[in-house]
Amino acid sequence: MIYIFCAPSGSGKSTMVNHLLTMHPDLFELSVSCTTRPPRGQEENGKEYYFISVEEFQERIARDEFIEYEQVYEGLYYGTLREEIARIERAGKQVLFDVDVKGGVNLKRILGDKAVSIFICPPSIEELRRRLEGRGDTSPEMIEKRLAKAEYELTFKPQFDRVVVNDTLAHAFKQLDAIISENER
Repeated sequence: MIYIFCAPSGSGKSTMVNHLLTMHPDLFELSVSCTTRPPRGQEENGKEYYFISVEEFQERIARDEFIEYEQVYEGLYYGTLREEIARIERAGKQVLFDVDVKGGVNLKRILGDKAVSIFICPPSIEELRRRLEGRGDTSPEMIEKRLAKAEYELTFKPQFDRVVVNDTLAHAFKQLDAIISENER
């Protein structure tokens, strides 16, 4: 089974994915996406992303090497290599995707019943605002942009197989563990 995780920024998607990777290191592996953006901070090629040029990305598109990809802005691409999925499966592990909402919808459409799509959402926009403000590293303008984007992304929720409401971590982990148990039988 392949698991696709999507969520608005600040909803806890990465926390949920890291929970599974920590609790089941022999069962799951995170798929590393490709991007044409440069690395930020301490990011390493092959760990957070595969960092490639626009030209190489376009060549790989032409060779049909991506299972899905998106041009987010002019010259800024993100995508999932078919080989990345095959590599994880050859290692005997199940693939976890941590992708944006559009990428998640595309992956589910392509993978069908091979995948379970999981949407992580905050209990409310107000709680999401509180969490983003509580981080202390985001400007008020950026918080407003993220909240507007979150409201848009929440409209995609019905297109996902399962929804986990991250009201408290303990409750969200319990919901997630139940989904995994149900699909691993």
